[in-house]
Amino acid sequence: MEIEIITPEKSLYKGEIISAIFPGTDGSFGILNQHAPIISTLKKGDINIIDKNNTPTTFSVEGGVVEVSNNKIIVLAE
Repeated sequence: MEIEIITPEKSLYKGEIISAIFPGTDGSFGILNQHAPIISTLKKGDINIIDKNNTPTTFSVEGGVVEVSNNKIIVLAE
């Protein structure tokens, strides 16, 4: 699945991943391949992704919104 993490200043990351864990407003949640469509708000915390090479990467965010649809994740982060 594909992810794009965007801030008001720049694009932080774009690429193919295996999984992602987000700091949701009501608690953290994970996204895997073929996840059902979802839109959620994010609180301050870390977005943890595993890319297609099994390499983990972490991005710290102050909040934002995540949308998952058709195996594509778009994060508008603060």
